[in-house]
Amino acid sequence: MRLAIVLATALAAPMALAALPAHAAQTSCTMTYNMSGGGAFYKRSSGDGVIKCDNGQTLAVTIESKGGGLTFGKSTIENGLGKFTPVNDIRDLIGGYATAEANAGNSGNASKAQVVTKGSISLALTGKGSGRTLGVSFGSFIISARD
Repeated sequence: MRLAIVLATALAAPMALAALPAHAAQTSCTMTYNMSGGGAFYKRSSGDGVIKCDNGQTLAVTIESKGGGLTFGKSTIENGLGKFTPVNDIRDLIGGYATAEANAGNSGNASKAQVVTKGSISLALTGKGSGRTLGVSFGSFIISARD
């Protein structure tokens, strides 16, 4: 009987360890992007970018931002930079993020700073460009893998 218990314990230990989730090292990622768009009351912008992580992963993406509020104007952001909170894999960054923003810009120069969130993942966006904007809006910021 004791031999059966020892054998059962010896066989169960490796299976118990295999059932534990592997702890993946987290990676830090940034995104460079370009966006343009605007609207009156309903705002829509789109663009593209590239996400690069310190573990060597790279992913070309499309970006779409849409929402409503009291907002007017058009703007273009070129060579914007986004910094994500650390994640397990670059694919964790794909999906919809909640947004809230206030912006102002006049002819010639526009700047933008915004933080968007998806669960425990945050993305801080900054960028400079051109356009005329004024307003406050709420909506979504969607990152999709580009084909």
